[in-house]
Amino acid sequence: MQAAELLELERFFTPAELAEYHALIDADLAERPWAPLAGPQHLAFESEADVVGFGGAAGGGKTDLACGTALNQHQVIQIFRREGTELNAIIDRLAEIVGHRDGLGGKPPVWRKPGGKARLIEFCSAPNLGDEKKFQGRAKDLLVIDEAANFLEQQVRFLMGWVRTTDPGQRTKTLMTFNPPTSAEGRWLIAFFAPWLDKKFAGPGGRAAPGELRYVAVIEGKDVWVPDGRPFVVIGGQRAVDFDPAQYAAAHIITPQSRTFIPSRITDNPYLVGTNYMATLQSLPEPLRSQMLLGDFEAGMEDDIWQVIPTAWVEAAMARWVDRSPKGEMMSMGVDVARGGRDDTIIATRHRTEHHALYFAPLIAVPKDQTDDGDKCAASVLVRRRDDAPVNIDVIGVGASPYDSIKRTGAQVYGVNVAEAPSRTADRTGRLTFSNLRTDLWWRMRELLDPTYDTGIVLPPDQALLAELCAPRWKLVGKQIQVESREEIVKRIGRSPDRATAVILAAIDVPKLAALNVARGRGEVMTYDPLAQTYDAPLMDYDPLVGM
Repeated sequence: MQAAELLELERFFTPAELAEYHALIDADLAERPWAPLAGPQHLAFESEADVVGFGGAAGGGKTDLACGTALNQHQVIQIFRREGTELNAIIDRLAEIVGHRDGLGGKPPVWRKPGGKARLIEFCSAPNLGDEKKFQGRAKDLLVIDEAANFLEQQVRFLMGWVRTTDPGQRTKTLMTFNPPTSAEGRWLIAFFAPWLDKKFAGPGGRAAPGELRYVAVIEGKDVWVPDGRPFVVIGGQRAVDFDPAQYAAAHIITPQSRTFIPSRITDNPYLVGTNYMATLQSLPEPLRSQMLLGDFEAGMEDDIWQVIPTAWVEAAMARWVDRSPKGEMMSMGVDVARGGRDDTIIATRHRTEHHALYFAPLIAVPKDQTDDGDKCAASVLVRRRDDAPVNIDVIGVGASPYDSIKRTGAQVYGVNVAEAPSRTADRTGRLTFSNLRTDLWWRMRELLDPTYDTGIVLPPDQALLAELCAPRWKLVGKQIQVESREEIVKRIGRSPDRATAVILAAIDVPKLAALNVARGRGEVMTYDPLAQTYDAPLMDYDPLVGM
């Protein structure tokens, strides 16, 4: 029952009943040091989801929800902020609620028996990728990730792995509070809470209502949205429909996890509505105003000035995408081979359609156990190859073996070593040079997406691809452009840009072998120019990245 309804009922109480009613409320509050506000905060507080996302706008009561949930519902709690100095406000608010600081001490701070149900609250931070591993094995029944948009996805998922309890009467929960991300690094939250935050979500059940429970299975480190919470069997990374007992040794039972998201705004917090904070939020410049006042996840995010590819350019290319069947002639394939861990082998295919010369189909993720040797990886690529499309594959490290296997079949394949010298002497302006082939290829993708050149490139609406294309930074040393390495990107965003790499490889404009043979038969000799998209060349073993 909402607070307004209770107040309405009080009019019908006798004085004795009203006194008894208030005494019961006082007794309840004595047992519970904090009570949620009616509306979104109460909905999040009472949610039975395993993972609760709460927020969307500034002033919606995120910190109070974290404090109240910890004190009222849980025993062992870890509260995280990305930077340790940011924890002071949470500690101060908890002290205000319980009225003391007894039992608080240590560095990092630990609070023993602060009040309510809580027995232990740890205040933690993880400013750098890898810091989260310090908390490995530290069980907690409540994990709070405050301002989750400031964290790397890899950090949060690791910490979630230790949310557990041995008390059968204690439920466990992960609570993430956040405003709309203001940079590309925080975009992972949109995919993590896709049914609520991604307007193009087309998974089971379609778009979700605030507070509605949805279920997600994590299969080999990847989220798969499923219709309900019933456990199911996975064999070889795929959901098994008909389970053969003979496959028991290779089978895994997956229990889906429930998630929900509840948006909140300053208007849901009566303690702030009448203050100057509302005016402060209203005076912010756009898009910050829409993000912080309205909780608008679609409002523009601020790009780093050294971001290689502006976010708006990628979003425009994805907005042009429509599902086509048939997709048109396949012009090339890009393959980024799984390097281990949770990585998949990613295959990108570029097509020529009636209206677009640069149409990219949805990316194909092949589980690493299906591509863990050269021949298996080659087979995974070749069964998806059409129209004699050239295959461009990253040959650094694990990519060398599948390159050799594909080459033995006679298929047209090019090994791309991004550490080598650039294939162009300068960018399109003719003024800037490149430090290596990696920089050259990333800059080509930037030029393809640049609306100034009007290439009409079409990319599939893939949030992970968007985040990866917008991840790299660059710097200028003299006249030379230098794009940061894959290792530097992994350190900053917590994952390898495999999807972006596959698309960039597929974007390399390679003449097909048939065109090479026709030109050779005519005795023609032409210089291949990847930027001019010349499709004829005289030699079958021509390498488009280094020239003739």
